[in-house]
Amino acid sequence: MFKIDTIQKSEYLNVIAVWEASVRATHHFLKEEDIQYFKPLILNNYLDAVELRSARNEQNEIIGFLGVAEQNLEMLFIHPNVRGIGIGKKLLHYAINELKITNVDVNEQNEQAVGFYKHFGFEIIDRSELDFSGKPFPILYMKLKKQT
Repeated sequence: MFKIDTIQKSEYLNVIAVWEASVRATHHFLKEEDIQYFKPLILNNYLDAVELRSARNEQNEIIGFLGVAEQNLEMLFIHPNVRGIGIGKKLLHYAINELKITNVDVNEQNEQAVGFYKHFGFEIIDRSELDFSGKPFPILYMKLKKQT
């Protein structure tokens, strides 16, 4: 069982630990130096730039999180130890229904994530060869075409 809750700035180190575990399990195209490059950016810049929500287990530990800005799902990460039990689905539904997201940006090379968003009604509307930091990790821009 888990609940969706807000995240305090004092919990950012817990959030970044979930992010890193998730990225290591799903972003096989990233090298160690890429993970070390993005980690402080996310911790020190990007978490403050989005509206954050967490998925918490019965011990109130953060096991997943999402970040939204201007109706765009900027981040959705689930700890690999709890993947496949519906946390991502519940967070995505929350983002659509409560935070009113209509768009998501996703790494093209993260095929599981691309398939996940397509399954829930998102369609690719554009593509960029470079990610937000100018690195050669193509980004797919997806838009919600139907309610899930």
